[in-house]
Amino acid sequence: MAQADRFAGTINEQWLARHVEPALEPDLPIVDPHHHLWARDGNTYLVPELLADIGTGHNIRATVYEECRSMYRAEGPEEERSLGETEFVTGIAAMGASGTFGPARVCARMVGFVDLRLGARAGDLLKRHVAASGGRFAGVRLSTAWDASDRIHKVAPKPGVLRDLDFRAGYAALGPLGLVFDAWVYHPQLPEVAELAAAFPDIPIVLNHVGTPILGGPYATRRDEAFADWQSGMRELARQRNVTVKLGALPIRLPGGDAPKRETPPDSEEVAAAWRPWIETSIALFGADRCMFESNFPVQKRWCSYGVVWNAFKRLAASASAAEKTALFAGTASRVYGVP
Repeated sequence: MAQADRFAGTINEQWLARHVEPALEPDLPIVDPHHHLWARDGNTYLVPELLADIGTGHNIRATVYEECRSMYRAEGPEEERSLGETEFVTGIAAMGASGTFGPARVCARMVGFVDLRLGARAGDLLKRHVAASGGRFAGVRLSTAWDASDRIHKVAPKPGVLRDLDFRAGYAALGPLGLVFDAWVYHPQLPEVAELAAAFPDIPIVLNHVGTPILGGPYATRRDEAFADWQSGMRELARQRNVTVKLGALPIRLPGGDAPKRETPPDSEEVAAAWRPWIETSIALFGADRCMFESNFPVQKRWCSYGVVWNAFKRLAASASAAEKTALFAGTASRVYGVP
């Protein structure tokens, strides 16, 4: 599988610093259910960088780490090397739990990686991850985003992974362990997620990145059609009660993804306006109690700051009730991932 969320490019801290906003509703508790930590390709995003971002005024109470092939073991059987990531995150979580670095419980839970295509053999590996994490291992992500167009980056090596019999044999092992499955697909693949959810109704699925609507490549001139197809897929998926959705990681209407060429980064009003159709449609279909806002940092940091992302979410949720805000910003993530 490809590295998480196809990170590319260097984060330009000086450019991001050209626009700083005070936090809206600074007391609102937040559980960030999707961020990464890594040191790769000249880009470092580890505890100091994460703490600097979550310390910008929002009330971040806890975070959930999302697998990204970080700190895999350099030796040993290939299928066991992802245990290194779980061990790494467990150490970070222990640092957060100590309170030494502030009130936020970073990496309170984690979504790791086990290749579920191993079939029945995946079960024992899942148990080893749970044990290595001290119980913080909440689920698995197997990134299966794939599109037929040669102009779209393929995360999965082939289409139809979620329908593969070996994958499903490994997937079945999640249930007895009480683990979640994080699904990263492109929007034309949403029916595959619905099929999986229907086949295993007792296993929770968290759809990453609002179903990742493709807005580039051959879809760039067919955005209305892409939105309609995405909306149809999300409507069918919402009928599966074991599915929740992460809201975030969408384009911010920046041509070619060349954000640093702008004189200043986008502000939270611009981000909210760009994301509104997708976010509001998702909440309307799934309900606030099945949706959670996500930062997707540091991937999202190529375009805007952590403070701007959460201000944009707060603008999008401005008309929500107090109970709905609790669900969107902390409650759903806490329930689904078992965050204390």
